[in-house]
Amino acid sequence: MSGLFSLERHRALVTGANTGIGQAIAVALAGQGARVTCAGRRSCAETLAAIASACGQADEMLIDFADPLAARDIFADAGYSLLVNNAGIIRREDAVSHSEADWDAVIDTNLKAVFFTCQAFGRELIARKQEGAIVNIASLLSFQGGIRVPGYTASKHGIAGITKLLANEWAPHGITVNAIAPGYIATNNTEALRGDPERSRQILERIPAGRWGRPEDIGGTAAYLCSPAARYVTGTVLNVDGGWLAR
Repeated sequence: MSGLFSLERHRALVTGANTGIGQAIAVALAGQGARVTCAGRRSCAETLAAIASACGQADEMLIDFADPLAARDIFADAGYSLLVNNAGIIRREDAVSHSEADWDAVIDTNLKAVFFTCQAFGRELIARKQEGAIVNIASLLSFQGGIRVPGYTASKHGIAGITKLLANEWAPHGITVNAIAPGYIATNNTEALRGDPERSRQILERIPAGRWGRPEDIGGTAAYLCSPAARYVTGTVLNVDGGWLAR
C-alpha cells in the first residue's frame, strides 16, 4: 500500500476501541496499513477479530482512563506515531442536581486523561525527533450547550481548546493535533436518544443528511487526519455531523 492515505510503517494507539466509534477508527487505521493497539477498560476482542478478518495487524491493551495518568508510561520506546483519544463517558442529569462525583468522573476521563495521554505521547515523539499525529474525539457539544450533560459539555469544550493549544506548541516538531466533532452517531452513548421517538424525530428533522451517523463515518475521517494527506492540517476541529451545525 502506498500513497497519500497510507499508514504503513505506523503504529497507532486507539483508546476506547472495544466498540462504536473507537472500534470503527481502529478498523479504518488498520485498513490503511497501520499496526493498531486497541486500548480499553474492557476486552477489544471483537475489534481485533474484525481487523484480523481484513488481514490487518492489531493487538490489545487493557487500560482504564478513569485514572487520568493511566497512559503515562506506555509510549516510551514503544514505536507509536499515531494517537487517537476516543475513550469517554457521559452522565445525564439536570444541572441543578448534577453531582460532584459525576462531574469529576466525566472530566477525569474525557479531558484530564486526554491531556496527559497526549503529553506522554508528545514527550516521547519530541525526544525521538519523530513526526506523528494526534486525533482527539470532540463533539457537537464542543460548540453547543446541550441539555442535561453539564460535565460532558464542559469536557468537550475543553477538548477543542487543548487540541488547538497542542497544535500550536507541537507544529514545529512535526506533530499534527486535530479533533473530530461527531454528530449524532448510532452508538451506545446515543441509545437513550434513539430510544425516545420524539427526541429522535426532532434530531433527524434537523440533520440535512436525513440519518443518524454511523461509526464508520468517523473512522474514515480519523484515518485521513492521521495520513500524509493531512500533513498541513493541524489545530482544526472537524465536524462530521451530516450537516447539523450548518443547518
